[in-house]
Amino acid sequence: MKDQKNITFTLSKCFLSFFYVGFIKKAPGTFGSIATLPLIYFLSYLRINLTGLIILIALLTIIASFSAEYVQKLTKTHDPQWIVMDELIGMLVTWAFIFPVTDYYLLLPLLGLFRLFDIIKIWPASYFDKKIKHGYGTIVDDIISGMMAGFILWLVKNYYLNL
Repeated sequence: MKDQKNITFTLSKCFLSFFYVGFIKKAPGTFGSIATLPLIYFLSYLRINLTGLIILIALLTIIASFSAEYVQKLTKTHDPQWIVMDELIGMLVTWAFIFPVTDYYLLLPLLGLFRLFDIIKIWPASYFDKKIKHGYGTIVDDIISGMMAGFILWLVKNYYLNL
């Protein structure tokens, strides 16, 4: 049983830290967000459609919520900095608002706006960050931040840049 826990814990850490990107000492959330950009390019290369992207986001959210709960219970922590899967999911949510755009001139603002909203945690993201102690709370605050950043990008893309 102990070996099973070790394997599950190791796989959960690998997944939640996005293949250990989350263990970079300085600014793990920023590096987790940056590491998502090649994933966005890869998904674009695979020609994922919006429905597929939404399904991917939903699956990642479910798996990450349960994995985060499992790891946080074992380590007796809440929302450790090395968990960056929430940043990855939040970046994908932001991208969904301007999907299928992958042009560099919108991906850099995508990264910047998402990080801004993730750091300042405007309500209701702050509520989920502080009040929901389950693994879901660890993940969903970044989804909300991603929605806020995505909406701003959508406005810019559609009303300023007219793309």
